[in-house]
Amino acid sequence: MPNSVTPAEIEAAIRNVPDFPKPGIQFKDITPVLANARLFAGAIELLTKNFQPGSVDAVVGIDARGFIFAAAAAIKLHAGFVPVRKKGKLPYQTHEQDYALEYGHATVAMHIDALKPGARVLLIDDLLATGGTSAAATALVQKLGATIVEAGFLIELKFLNGREKLVGFPVRSLIAY
Repeated sequence: MPNSVTPAEIEAAIRNVPDFPKPGIQFKDITPVLANARLFAGAIELLTKNFQPGSVDAVVGIDARGFIFAAAAAIKLHAGFVPVRKKGKLPYQTHEQDYALEYGHATVAMHIDALKPGARVLLIDDLLATGGTSAAATALVQKLGATIVEAGFLIELKFLNGREKLVGFPVRSLIAY
């Protein structure tokens, strides 16, 4: 691809925002990547590089920034897009999955008919941190009898060990901090 993008170019565009949303957090702002058509397209190319159109049945995206990358990947791969949303945000019957937060818990949901048994799924999110949300999403995919062929992330915060919660399928991140 003549206009290929490297992970280093994408990383250079990610803005670090100190103390957001609370003191001590170094927020990784991806909006400069999204605003640059070449970098955004390159990120989609890199996230889908292991797949060809028709090789997956669905791309599952995690609420909310994961939707951006997953929907674009689904179009590129000629696959369906399936959202995993926060509890109470989907209009139809759902399966729900709780996961632990630092203090408390949260719940994500997926429509009960979002995936067919045996469907091949590419899971995509913008960020892998502690892995709780991603592990909950994979549990929902598996509850519907679908198979995750890969979990892809634009960014991984390796020091939080999130990939340890994602076992049984390949996990790939473009940029690691």
